[in-house]
Amino acid sequence: MATTSQLVQDQKPGAARREGHPGIALAVIAACQLMVVLDATIVNIALPHIQDALSFSTTDLTWVVSAYTLTFGGLLLLGARAGDILGRRRVFMTGILLFAFASLLGGLAQEPWQLLAARALQGVGGAIASPASLALIATTFPEGPERNRAFGVFAAVSAGGGAIGLLAGGMLTEWLDWRWVLFVNVPIGVLIAVLTPLYINESERHPGRFDIVGALTSTVGMAALVYGFIRSAEEGWRDGLTVGSFVAALVLLVAFVFTERRAKEPITPLRMFADRNRSGTYVIMLCLAAAMFGMFFYIVLFVQNVLGYSPIEAGFAFLPVTVAIAVGAGLAQRFLPVLGPKAFLLAGSALMTVGLAWQTLISPDSTYAGGVLGPMLVFGFGMGLNFVTVTITAVSGVASHEAGAASGLLNATQQVGGSLGLSILTTVFGSASKDEASKQLPDFLTGGTAEQKAEFARSHQLPAPWGHEVLAHGISSAFVPATAMAALALVTAWVAIRVRKSDLEALAGTAGPMA
Repeated sequence: MATTSQLVQDQKPGAARREGHPGIALAVIAACQLMVVLDATIVNIALPHIQDALSFSTTDLTWVVSAYTLTFGGLLLLGARAGDILGRRRVFMTGILLFAFASLLGGLAQEPWQLLAARALQGVGGAIASPASLALIATTFPEGPERNRAFGVFAAVSAGGGAIGLLAGGMLTEWLDWRWVLFVNVPIGVLIAVLTPLYINESERHPGRFDIVGALTSTVGMAALVYGFIRSAEEGWRDGLTVGSFVAALVLLVAFVFTERRAKEPITPLRMFADRNRSGTYVIMLCLAAAMFGMFFYIVLFVQNVLGYSPIEAGFAFLPVTVAIAVGAGLAQRFLPVLGPKAFLLAGSALMTVGLAWQTLISPDSTYAGGVLGPMLVFGFGMGLNFVTVTITAVSGVASHEAGAASGLLNATQQVGGSLGLSILTTVFGSASKDEASKQLPDFLTGGTAEQKAEFARSHQLPAPWGHEVLAHGISSAFVPATAMAALALVTAWVAIRVRKSDLEALAGTAGPMA
């Protein structure tokens, strides 16, 4: 027989059906964040197999990454607003189910456009679910040690999700099929959606408006910009669609700025850019994400297509860089209140610049130990120093009611910056690969076998060793603009970041997740 307290709880609208299980509630929230974070890297390991199965060109293959990150980053702030207005638990469940459904569609894709559409829809689901998952911690756990522990778990999942994705992607691709890097999200997403109303309370709704115009103009404008860069890699800068996409991007992004200036409740509060330190951190994050996404994309192709690593071996090959990131992040978090952000931003950006410059030396003769591991460790340690520092500095000194907007804007900058940077690197990669292919073609026609020539006529891809020369030259060339992006972050840290004693005191009191 139900007790009186249980009956009262049942009468509360939006109350969890089984309250008093904070561990399960946290596991549900953390599982959502893990799935969203993991999806960025779990697919990366499968890229060479996706390319072969669906006949992607190397330049078009970047859309498998960018379709997800563009919609995720572009709609992230809108997703956070939806949770405040409609209820975070409801929005959380909607995002999870949409993410799972999109994953199912992606796994069933038979054509490139079908996979790209599914990846874009995954990004929409992630943008809806991810902000709500972080906000649900605040509504589920009381302020104090319990909430801090929950934030710690959330942060650990966010930091470790990338490494888990690399290994999981390798195992699923090698033991089953590349499609399972998407199918795996379906049962997990359904289970999360079923458990959520059982163990998590609905949040209080707050009146507000949706800045749909701002979200669409920014997302579609950035997509047009990225499309212009990627198309130029194959069709050239004078191509009509290339020019048209850049014109459309300019019009939409200008419209976005005007919309945000006039909106009563803008999705991107432009006042966030008034603070010099905060604006600097946004620029630094944009540059670093651009370089980081490019490094992971192209090194995955190199270790599998040139070095011949299996998917599992490729996953393990990237583990050292995640360890280096974790070590750098730990040092930054410990000593940031003492030394301030500028020292870490300068050191981190300088190390990333060195690591990326080192990767411009990649050639078909490079080994993992001699040409890949060293640059990745330098890059990863620098990234760790930067990532925590940028995250904390972006929200330092922000009023409590605007902290969500500040951190959300930083996360959106990371996703959009990654897409934009990868598209720029792809433009350079495409041009350099074409030039190298024209140099290798006469040797191939002279020395290639009849079977190789027949395969070339079908796929228009040079086989090894000529194809390895083309791919390695394109990758080493792509790391030149990546190095320039990291160098721009270094200059920005030197010029824009100004630290006062009060800033150090604020940093010392900063608490919360490093997501």
